[in-house]
Amino acid sequence: MQCEVQNGDLLAVASDLAVLLYAEGESLPDVVTALCEPADATGRWKQQTIVYPRGTLSARRLLLIGMGKRSAITADTVRQAAALAAQRAQEIKVATYHVGFNGDLPLPPAVFGQAFAEGSVLGSYRYTRYKSDREEVPTANAVLLLGAGGDEAAAGVRRGQIIARATAFARDLANGPGNEVTPAFLGQTALELGERLGLKTMVLDKPQLIEQGFGGILAVGQGSANEPRFIVMEYGSADQGPTICLVGKGITFDTGGISIKPAEKMDEMKMDMSGAAAVFGAMQAVAELQLPLHVVGIVCAAENMPGSTAYRPGDIIRTLSGKTVEVLNTDAEGRIVLADGLFYAQRYQPAAIVDLATLTGAIMVALGPHAIGLMGNNQELANRLIAAGEATAERVWQLPLWDEYREAMKSEIADLKNTGGRYGGAITAAGFLAAFVGDYPWAHLDIAGTAWVEKPHRAYQSRGATGVGVRLLVELLQGYVG
Repeated sequence: MQCEVQNGDLLAVASDLAVLLYAEGESLPDVVTALCEPADATGRWKQQTIVYPRGTLSARRLLLIGMGKRSAITADTVRQAAALAAQRAQEIKVATYHVGFNGDLPLPPAVFGQAFAEGSVLGSYRYTRYKSDREEVPTANAVLLLGAGGDEAAAGVRRGQIIARATAFARDLANGPGNEVTPAFLGQTALELGERLGLKTMVLDKPQLIEQGFGGILAVGQGSANEPRFIVMEYGSADQGPTICLVGKGITFDTGGISIKPAEKMDEMKMDMSGAAAVFGAMQAVAELQLPLHVVGIVCAAENMPGSTAYRPGDIIRTLSGKTVEVLNTDAEGRIVLADGLFYAQRYQPAAIVDLATLTGAIMVALGPHAIGLMGNNQELANRLIAAGEATAERVWQLPLWDEYREAMKSEIADLKNTGGRYGGAITAAGFLAAFVGDYPWAHLDIAGTAWVEKPHRAYQSRGATGVGVRLLVELLQGYVG
């Protein structure tokens, strides 16, 4: 999908589909009011009414989408309304549709334009790669018509398209089946991304991991025929701006290993690399936006299988840091691979380390599907993430990480154990990770509840992977610019 901004009057443009966004309780133009019943055009949030002007307007169809009260309109309101418009355009198979807002824009033009583009692109997203009988639907082009603020809105649209396409890239990776999206596949994807965007990319295979001592990743991946990979994608340099390290959990399929999961919904465990997918998407967006920063994307990729060579409960493994871990449950594998990635990130002496992982079922119990769990060691970084979450509607909720939670992860026979018991499981998992970040500002984002949806709760989502974290990370990184 292509989005663009033009100056013009929506009611005067010749279009197969014209979409008028309007606020609740505000007067519509008389020509529009004459086309519909009052009850069908109140402007309440998400109300949709389609009318056929039959020559009274230049458009063949006019779709009215209610935005709710003007005072309550946010970027996410625009994002969702744009998604609804894109879905209707896709449904009726128009090549181009035009969108306008009734009256003055409720948000700054750049913010409105970005949200419009994000919603349009993400709202039309469908994962149909493996459907041999899928119907080819022409890609619709969305045109935002404005009377003023066109240049600022156009800049926002450009930015929104870049971010939305990066989010769609992350969705594709997380939706991809485990028999294709393997650790080696992620490594190759990183090399291709680096070549296309000028990233400095490194992919370590199993012999190199053994040579360099990546004991956590090797342990988790040793039961699978698909060997693990450690991936680094570097944008910019340390003299260009602050160094931010993004670390993603890349378990391309998670059976639970010897501590095997129940069969029900195990098919969804192809998305256990959603943290890695978010890092891939963020790196693409950062490079295309050309942010003046030094951003390092780190992906710890392995497949957790219960083969004859798999690691076992009771094993003790030595991580890259030298710290030893007593394995009590092989299904607590994400924190083990992240231990190597987080320790590796320290060599960049970063201003911040942010990891993303579908880490615990406990965070789903605590927060459900509507918020990302946030824990860390630096309140300034936490505040930046909270603000970024509000701006993008990828909201985060901070949980405590007191010393007691870290103490719970100490082992009697090794430095650490990989589970701390049932209670407070999301926080004790973060307590484990805290042992590998040193004194660098660090935040852990547990995206287990938000990375996958069965029933979308926002208009720009579709069933499956959400690509959560990409927009959040880009907004966070933008905050370090200037």
